[in-house]
Amino acid sequence: MKTKTRAPRNRTLALTGEEKMIYGERLKFLRKPASLEDIIDTTLCQDTFEALDLLPDRFVDLLFADPPYNLTKTFNRRAFNRIRLDEYESWLESWIGKLPRLLKETASLYICSDWYCSAAVNRVLLKYFRVRNRITWEREKGRGARNNWKNNSEDIWFATVSDRYVFNTDSVKVKRRVLAPYKDQNGRPKDWTFSPDGPYRITHPSNIWTDLTVPFWSMPENTDHPTQKPEKLLAKIILAGSNEGQIILDPFLGSGTASVVAKKLGRHYTGVEIDHEYACLAEKRLALAEQNRDIQGYRDGFFWERNTPAHVK
Repeated sequence: MKTKTRAPRNRTLALTGEEKMIYGERLKFLRKPASLEDIIDTTLCQDTFEALDLLPDRFVDLLFADPPYNLTKTFNRRAFNRIRLDEYESWLESWIGKLPRLLKETASLYICSDWYCSAAVNRVLLKYFRVRNRITWEREKGRGARNNWKNNSEDIWFATVSDRYVFNTDSVKVKRRVLAPYKDQNGRPKDWTFSPDGPYRITHPSNIWTDLTVPFWSMPENTDHPTQKPEKLLAKIILAGSNEGQIILDPFLGSGTASVVAKKLGRHYTGVEIDHEYACLAEKRLALAEQNRDIQGYRDGFFWERNTPAHVK
């Protein structure tokens, strides 16, 4: 990563030369089959195709994967080029096919995708797992198009190994503002409650997520990774799909969001990232999480709507 000149209020996390050395020493590289003790609460800096073959059997409670989309894009100095859709589907199967050995019978999976390749992810998952749902989340930003609809959404496919899996509905309820706070005949709130921040209603989570903010320069979780997911997004998945003390695996860790949120929420983690600087950045974020476990947009056990007082720090 090139050193950038930041504006005074820019909170984007970066690495100094000294930090690269310090956090680089925390990274691991597997050369032989590993035990659980070898890889728990660890960032593995290597090719995920190599690492997946060396991880222990049946150790994963929840898997989150944000693989490179079928787009021409550069991650640090590593370039990916768009390929035919059938070739991308074969590429997906080349690593998704390795997952059944690693997952517990009660495990869940969440796999990210853009709209164009979403069906390919579904087809591959159906070969190995039980597909439960497709989440669509609003990215809130994106470039406009003169001759097409603006692309500002992404998909996340939810699948399980079996019919026995964790889904903690009460842990992922949303606190929404009530625009029309009706009262019953006795003047009591009807399906809403008073709050210092105004009238709110607690609602069940749906598969349409419009309360997320893609990390940007003024957010303390922001990094220079080009496809970084919000901590709030991972918090929804981790709280719903796992219990405290369970193990989260991210085979495409990037700048570390899945591991960081797992740590903040009392879970164990294993992340695999091929890029050394991103892996070091993940370790820096993990170190910072020891002092600050806040997750922007999540407070008092609820996920808050975007642009509410609890959503901003």
